[in-house]
Amino acid sequence: MGREAGSGGGATTRAAGAGAADVAARRAIFAGHALFGGLPAQDIDMLAGHARRTVYRKGAVIFARGDEGRSLMAIRSGTVRISTMTVDGKEAVLNMLRAGQVFGEIALLDGKPRTADATAASDCELIVLDRAEFVPLLRDNPDLALRIISLLCARMRRTSEQIEDVMFLPLEARLAKALLRLAAEQGGGATARARLVSVTQRDLGQMIGMSRESTNKQLTAWQREGWVRLVKGGVEILSPGALEDIA
Repeated sequence: MGREAGSGGGATTRAAGAGAADVAARRAIFAGHALFGGLPAQDIDMLAGHARRTVYRKGAVIFARGDEGRSLMAIRSGTVRISTMTVDGKEAVLNMLRAGQVFGEIALLDGKPRTADATAASDCELIVLDRAEFVPLLRDNPDLALRIISLLCARMRRTSEQIEDVMFLPLEARLAKALLRLAAEQGGGATARARLVSVTQRDLGQMIGMSRESTNKQLTAWQREGWVRLVKGGVEILSPGALEDIA
């Protein structure tokens, strides 16, 4: 069985019927989400009534590759690592997702097994929506279906770009590009001054096919140049222009 919300692995679930205040909180999340915000009020109410809030502790497995795909998840708080194992047993990080982002949509739509592992990189609170409620909603809302298609296309483009980067770009360029992209995704834009990117050096290296040691060596060199600053839990970009030139 898959490690769905509330089935262990460090998860705590608040049931859908936990009270009016809880339903109102879930409704506010859906109404303010880029993917669901354009839905009619009655559909937002339906989502809020069927969804559940689930908490995972740091390090807990949310689901594993091959698990049954029964739900879509939106991150209310925290960070989720999406990864897979390479043929030689190493972990490859595909994405680091944060508050406001959605994951699990591929298996949710086709009903087939999960294509990657999802792990709580920090303490997380998720909003979980099961396939039984979501698929009928897609059929009745073409605009939502188009937004889901757009999301899937963006994920496919990014995966293709990651593969090309690993194949053709030198390590320096891959690292610079990854930092700038993460800075843009985490808010403030890739050119924001002194932008803090919340990511461990281990995860950063696994995103671009570098060891933690090689990642640290390159970041330390850039720190000596005054382009970045290494801080606990992340990297502060001091000179985005320098990284753009490298990328």
